[in-house]
Amino acid sequence: MQAEEILTLGIETSCDETAASVIKGGREILSNIISTQIPLHQKFGGVVPEIASRKHILNIMPVIDEAVRSADMELKDINQIAVTYGPGLVGALLVGVSAAKTLSFALDVPLIAVNHLEGHIFANFLTHTELEPPFLALIVSGGHTALIKMNNYNNFEMLGQTRDDAAGEAFDKIARVMGLPYPGGPEIDKLAKIGNAEAVDFPIAKVDDYDFSFSGLKSAVLNYLNSAKMKGEDINNADVAASFQKAVIDALVEKTIHAAGEFNFNKIVLAGGVAANSALESTLRSKCEQKGFNFYYPSKILCTDNAAMIACRGYYQSLKKDFADDRLNAVPGLGLLA
Repeated sequence: MQAEEILTLGIETSCDETAASVIKGGREILSNIISTQIPLHQKFGGVVPEIASRKHILNIMPVIDEAVRSADMELKDINQIAVTYGPGLVGALLVGVSAAKTLSFALDVPLIAVNHLEGHIFANFLTHTELEPPFLALIVSGGHTALIKMNNYNNFEMLGQTRDDAAGEAFDKIARVMGLPYPGGPEIDKLAKIGNAEAVDFPIAKVDDYDFSFSGLKSAVLNYLNSAKMKGEDINNADVAASFQKAVIDALVEKTIHAAGEFNFNKIVLAGGVAANSALESTLRSKCEQKGFNFYYPSKILCTDNAAMIACRGYYQSLKKDFADDRLNAVPGLGLLA
């Protein structure tokens, strides 16, 4: 079979989305089904792992069936199965891994273990079919923030990552303190649109090389809010959201642009759930245009957790025969580029 004809079934259950996708070759999406649990977890202000796991158990096979059916295929047509095995919530991951292992055995097709974070980078290949490595990737998600040199499809090099809170984690924590609904990141983004980003001068952590730090910024915002409340001062939530968001984005964009110049990259890729933040996307795009860099950004549906990106990453792993066996297990603390 020609590589461009290979059908990969992707499965993603790392957090609160049960997702399955079928892609043809490396970049043609035939189906991309996502069952979100956001409404279920909103009343708790965040994802409850036990509830997420139970919901995945209920959803996994119907979602896979729908993905195969939407691709106008049958399970017997699938050539290989790619599944997220980490990082993420252990119970949630186990549901996807168990389903993938079972299907791999039943269909007698190869199993591919995919690092969820690498999958986020590969979402860009599905949006931009012309994109090829090498390039510089900025991954910004709820659990990770990192700058990665992608030398080829299966060769990565870490330049820097967060030393404490990830950018997405900081967004969610500040949103929760401000009384905004879950998920907090999109709410901060929406509120910031009507605020003054210069209203509050929040600090940007100065760390060496290409690492990031957002815990100090988070503390500064919390101190500002608590101090204003104790003094009985009015708080303009839109201004706070805009100023906080600007501080995060400035830190991310400044280091990304500097790294691209130092390592002679003319292509910059944005990836991860926080890539859906409109201000981050527009600011990084503008800076890239000023510097003459090409900027790549996945479609909105591919920014957040999905199985198409997992299938895409799995496809390129399969080209180098990087397969898993029936001993595959969930690794909740899987590191970036492990």
